[in-house]
Amino acid sequence: MTTTQTQPQIQQWTNLAQQLRVDSIRCTTTAGSGHPTSSMSAADLMAVLMISYLRYDFDNPKHPNNDHLIFSKGHAAPLLYSMYKAAGAIDDAELMTLRKFGSRLEGHPTPALPYVDVATGSLGQGLPIGVGVAMAGKYLDKLPYHVWVVLGDSEMAEGSIWEACDKAGFYKTDHLIAILDCNRLGQRGETELGWNTAAYAARAQAFGWHTIEIDGHDYEQINQAYAEALQTEGKPTMIIAKTKKGKGVSFLENKEGWHGKPVPKDKEDEALQELHRPARSMTFSVQKPENLQPASIPPAKAVDLPRYEVGSSEATRKAYGDALKALGDADGRVVAMDGEVSNSTYAQEFAKAFPERFFEQFIAEQQLVATAVGMQVRHYIPFASTFAAFFSRAYDFIRMGAISRANIRLCGSHAGVSIGEDGPSQMALEDLAMMRAVFGSTVLYPSDPNQAAQLVAEMAKHDGIVYLRSTREKTPVLYAPDEKFIVGGSKVVKQSAQDKVTVVAAGITLHEALKAYEQLKGENIHARIIDAYSVKPIDEETILAAAEEAGNKIVTVEDHWPEGGLGDAVTEVFTQRDGPMPQVVKLAVQSMPGSGTPAELLEEAGISAHHIVQAVKALI
Repeated sequence: MTTTQTQPQIQQWTNLAQQLRVDSIRCTTTAGSGHPTSSMSAADLMAVLMISYLRYDFDNPKHPNNDHLIFSKGHAAPLLYSMYKAAGAIDDAELMTLRKFGSRLEGHPTPALPYVDVATGSLGQGLPIGVGVAMAGKYLDKLPYHVWVVLGDSEMAEGSIWEACDKAGFYKTDHLIAILDCNRLGQRGETELGWNTAAYAARAQAFGWHTIEIDGHDYEQINQAYAEALQTEGKPTMIIAKTKKGKGVSFLENKEGWHGKPVPKDKEDEALQELHRPARSMTFSVQKPENLQPASIPPAKAVDLPRYEVGSSEATRKAYGDALKALGDADGRVVAMDGEVSNSTYAQEFAKAFPERFFEQFIAEQQLVATAVGMQVRHYIPFASTFAAFFSRAYDFIRMGAISRANIRLCGSHAGVSIGEDGPSQMALEDLAMMRAVFGSTVLYPSDPNQAAQLVAEMAKHDGIVYLRSTREKTPVLYAPDEKFIVGGSKVVKQSAQDKVTVVAAGITLHEALKAYEQLKGENIHARIIDAYSVKPIDEETILAAAEEAGNKIVTVEDHWPEGGLGDAVTEVFTQRDGPMPQVVKLAVQSMPGSGTPAELLEEAGISAHHIVQAVKALI
């Protein structure tokens, strides 16, 4: 495809590119830190994009047909912020607050700015999330907006990039355009492939991408590449642009040792003179999108949750799948994705009922979470599920999701030694600690299918990173279908005025605690049993009352390592208040398990009913 450019158009691109370079230097020099040279290499690419191809209403960042611009190379934030200034979205005074305390212009982009969809800066994340946004656009919104992702060449070594390339090719996300700023220089020297643009192209093509190799400082080539990308159907496009780091300033251009370093104050004027600073203080119009609306979604209706009869048995993982299907029926915004284990997580129930809203991510857990983050950008309610152990592979995406203020729901099944014969590689004995450590997270661990179903419904209404741990084994139904459960609550399952100790459990260990209760009761030892299904936030009021009323003695029991899980959540309740610390005994998995039956492994781990009884007797 060929396009022609007029001299005024080329001059406009040149003016904007130089202004973006000037401002990238000015704001980082003022800040005393930042990445001007990484910003300067992509300035020509962004100038053509912003003036001629980007469709965005800065007066209405929530416009459903806005394009999405994601800086996967988040350290080039000075370039992004300079674009916002050039568009008139921020002023020069705010640009000069880059990296200052209290400024919206943080060192890497975050949604503190309404024009930023997601936080970036941990490399390898922008493209995977962009894939999720592009899936939403093509399959859910059914709108023609484009997702532009600016990539650095260093991050092309990240495995998550190639998970994203794979899924983008598989789902034929033709409105996704990746712009690879191939400037050759990384933090400590040359990147893995340097300027071998053909190698990047071959790799992307292998995943089903259309590729275009260009000189990233040639406006005619840039313009033609964007035009060609917009005309490409049935596959995403990667534009591989050979650029020079620090472009435009002789002592910075293609020079090592300048990564992440601002131009010193005594060299700033010299640099800006090379960029003809006096002419660079313009505002440029960005074209607004068409006034289109997303595909219509029927109004949400009441959720008809599954019901399980007391006395029967069912696994909480099955209740998750049943409840997810019920949510999907009630609200068309609910979408689901899974890591090729949906027949075990029971997300398959949703997939069968709503195949158009189910997105298989195969064994690619980083992309699994990234797709959820991308879809919530478009205000869908994503549920992502896999075995609990495998969320650890995607933990960086989860913690960055919190920085993005993302609202995603995660379900980890097959957790703990109670999974049995599969062994420790599948047991996720650290997931509660991992998820509790995420800022603003919610961590739920139901023991009963009716409880699990209600908590899945609560997840849909809850903001932030919400994690539910489900159990592989079928367990007895303890609660009636109409009993209510809330985030931050708990259930006192057994209590009396004679209680001498409190046992706090959740999930599989609650059933062990109830077995222990019966044995202790037979020996005239009264114990209070608390089902702490909400591990974060934990029900402080109930735990404090139990300690006061039941001898100030507590046993916690969990199918998890002793660090960071339920036991620590309970102990922390007492560090937040005045008064005597109760005696707390934490039962948890203390040694590396192997394979065996669930009963054998619970006993070996020291968290069976037998061990709970022993701990209670020793404590009282």
